[in-house]
Amino acid sequence: MSIGIENRSLVIENMNIVDPIVSVEFEVFGKVQGVNFPKCCKDMCEELVISGWIKNTKKGTIQGKLQGQRSKVEHLVMWLSNTGSPGCQIERCDLSNWQTLAKPDYKGFQIRF
Repeated sequence: MSIGIENRSLVIENMNIVDPIVSVEFEVFGKVQGVNFPKCCKDMCEELVISGWIKNTKKGTIQGKLQGQRSKVEHLVMWLSNTGSPGCQIERCDLSNWQTLAKPDYKGFQIRF
């Protein structure tokens, strides 16, 4: 079965209605530096097709921004809040600035320094 270009656009639009593109900022507290947290998060984001960035802060936390389909971002938020990289000890994960987007602002996922 083949669908025309017009129908493909409609399918994509309908997917975004069912699972919209969202953006959220996060900060993870605990023993989260020195345990490959940014690299593990980047790997997860690439697997889930989530764009954005992550970085270590001077105060010992991890900060970043995620953009992608809501269900995938929510999955990663659970990972940030409860699992993290091997060897980390997460105290909490604060989330802020949840937004619905027409499309992601970022291409790919970056570790910032």
